[in-house]
Amino acid sequence: MAKPQPSQPHGNWHWHAPTQRLAINAPKATFLSDMSGDWSITALEQMLEGLSRGRLGKALGTGEGPVRCALRLSNGRDVHLVGAFIGRSEARGMLLVGDDFPEIDPSDLKPGPDLAPVYQPIISLRDGRIAGFEALARWDGAEGTSPPSRYEDEALASNMLIRSAETLAMLRERSGRDDVFMHVNLTARDLARGTVPALVEALMNGYKLPPRALRIELTEQAALRDASHALAAAMALKAVGAGLVLDDFGTGHSSFEWLADLPADSLKIDHGLTCRLGQQRIDTILSTITLLASRLGMTSTAEGVEDKDDAVLLRGLGFDHVQGFAFARPMNAESAAAFLTA
Repeated sequence: MAKPQPSQPHGNWHWHAPTQRLAINAPKATFLSDMSGDWSITALEQMLEGLSRGRLGKALGTGEGPVRCALRLSNGRDVHLVGAFIGRSEARGMLLVGDDFPEIDPSDLKPGPDLAPVYQPIISLRDGRIAGFEALARWDGAEGTSPPSRYEDEALASNMLIRSAETLAMLRERSGRDDVFMHVNLTARDLARGTVPALVEALMNGYKLPPRALRIELTEQAALRDASHALAAAMALKAVGAGLVLDDFGTGHSSFEWLADLPADSLKIDHGLTCRLGQQRIDTILSTITLLASRLGMTSTAEGVEDKDDAVLLRGLGFDHVQGFAFARPMNAESAAAFLTA
């Protein structure tokens, strides 16, 4: 059987607490393929090396929080379950290969020299202060926003995560504020890679970032390409301490299904809705969405705000944050630090 490559997904899992069943979906023709199926913990442990037995029950018996469980199969191979609980009744996550996460080469933590992201401030409507930033990809010497040819998929995601963590650490140090956060966008292809949670964990540990300081923006459209794997990957990111933001909420046709499954920390409402602020039906929809977010323990951000006068209306509709040209345009890291400390 072929050994799966580190850059490929290694499967996902779903724990259903009421029935005490663990459903595993592992790749075919790999040493993990025998793990595919619907298992009781007792039955699955028969496939594990002796010292690993009992770990699954402990990891899944908490009923809340992240799940991190390193196992060794009876054939000597290592596999790691990483994910998080959705309420107390179920948990989801990814299967990763190796002693812990797939190894991160130190060279992978060095971004390419031509990537020069910009950062757009996210403003709190409670006190008008800068709450955080969203990282947006730009390149030195490139026309428009098109990346150089060497930035393909994983390279861009990795480089943006590295630059964003580096800049966030600098912003927090210079401002003396430990509440500033950074949003980074990931695509469906990014979510499909088992190395992304490992990279996020390495960056958060390396820059000493607290939980949810680095927040991953996920779009519903990305999730729809492979909902089960996208959810498993999102849970893995949550387990390593990343915050989760559901972007462009309300623009797709199954937003509420994705919202029900994903324990996101925040919602972002697309400009397509916020630009119609003041229309009775739109205002009713927006106030309902922010109320829903609040009751689910999430914050809400209005994107694409181009008129400062709209801030009063948005706050009245229940929004926590705003982002847009009315408050600040995207800026480089040094300008962001000056803007934050002004």
